[in-house]
Amino acid sequence: MRTGPILLALLTLLAWPVAHADEPLPIFDAHVHYNLDIGRPVTVEQVFELWREAGIRGVLLTSRPNDGTRELLSAPSAEVRKVAFARPYSIMADVYTWFRDPKIYALIERELDRGLYVGIGEFHIFGKDADTEGFGRFVRLAAERGLWLHAHCDDYVIERIFTLDPGTKVIWAHTGMSTPPERVDELLGRFPTLYGELSFRSGIEEGTQISPTWRALFLKHRDRFLLGSDTWVPERWPRVPDIMAGYRQWLQQLPQDVAKQIAWGNGARLFLGE
Repeated sequence: MRTGPILLALLTLLAWPVAHADEPLPIFDAHVHYNLDIGRPVTVEQVFELWREAGIRGVLLTSRPNDGTRELLSAPSAEVRKVAFARPYSIMADVYTWFRDPKIYALIERELDRGLYVGIGEFHIFGKDADTEGFGRFVRLAAERGLWLHAHCDDYVIERIFTLDPGTKVIWAHTGMSTPPERVDELLGRFPTLYGELSFRSGIEEGTQISPTWRALFLKHRDRFLLGSDTWVPERWPRVPDIMAGYRQWLQQLPQDVAKQIAWGNGARLFLGE
């Protein structure tokens, strides 16, 4: 019996998850922390082994303090391509005061002068704190140097950032975490240089299935989402392969081209020049 083109295409689509079982979809991890302020979570060698096991081929590095980022940047790797953001924290307590602290601003200026970084963050800020002059200085600094911002924030802050600099480029950590999907859709529509990173994002799955709402978002904004491990505490590091396997669980329920774009293509285009 001859196989018609429509049936052949359908069989190819259905077979895609099986065909890729031994060759995991490559992933760009856009939310890595190698924090050293409370002790080394894993060795540098273990970091690269975990990335290899997880199928991670590109990473966006940050750390607290920035020494950890520089250490991973300088480590040779033929398999994983790396970019880095300068983080405005030296210790965990800085999360509450960084945008008010002149010493942190000076620290970031010194870090940026190294010429190693393409952005500032991840930083935490919420609500009216984004109206302060201290925060505005960081947004203007990023604009002056053509840098990204990686913001763990609410939707009010997203609007404030783009009011301060309509041309800024923002990674929205956790895509607001629990911001309603309708609001996410609205903001992505209004701000073409806003990108949602998906670690800890609620609502993507209903049981083992991708939710209809998020499926629609991914299809509509396929070029605007990134994956992340968010290794913010030491116990997250050994789980990196499982975290990426969890992403692949729902990525396999999307069209192949959309899954590839979210897993790898968007990060590679934005940060690796592909």
